[in-house]
Amino acid sequence: MVFGTYRDLFAAVATTSGALTGLLFVALSVAPRGAPVPGPGVVRQIRAAAALLAFNNALAVSLFSLVPGTNAGYPALALGILGILFTAAAIRSILSSRASRNRQLRQIGLISLLLLIFGTELVAGMAVLAHPASSPALQAISYALITSLIVGIARAWELIGGRDAGLTASIAALAGHAPAPHAAAGPGAGSSPAPDDPAGTPG
Repeated sequence: MVFGTYRDLFAAVATTSGALTGLLFVALSVAPRGAPVPGPGVVRQIRAAAALLAFNNALAVSLFSLVPGTNAGYPALALGILGILFTAAAIRSILSSRASRNRQLRQIGLISLLLLIFGTELVAGMAVLAHPASSPALQAISYALITSLIVGIARAWELIGGRDAGLTASIAALAGHAPAPHAAAGPGAGSSPAPDDPAGTPG
């Protein structure tokens, strides 16, 4: 259980993550079916799963940490392990997909952030288990939860807004050089690409 200002912070994180998770489900349920979303199918699936996991991570760790008598290290450790396993599975899925090498490399940012978040939770969780009153470890968990919310929002925007929310794509959009909706599909954009093939196959 967390005390003092950390308790207020974890309560705020729990409230925020719960609200964002609900909004994500509502937005996805009212979004037009079949709307074009950039990227191959496996990348879209990983981004969707990453958004949901990021919100659930913040929600679960903060709520369990608020339970009286519960050491915050246990939920942080458990979600850290779960998140690292998910990230490893995501890397395997991306590398084994038919996505272009450029598409695969563009997922490095997401993978790096996920590893940073869940790795921090894992290490800080073990530190809190060893020293429950460790303020630096609780602070590290708090930073990881807040970062998890930010990553979840960015991934959700990609899904709902149908555009890449990466740093390069965002700068290009602000500079007025955003690609056309189907530009990422490559030379075969005019035809219907395979679910995991961003370049498509000319008919």
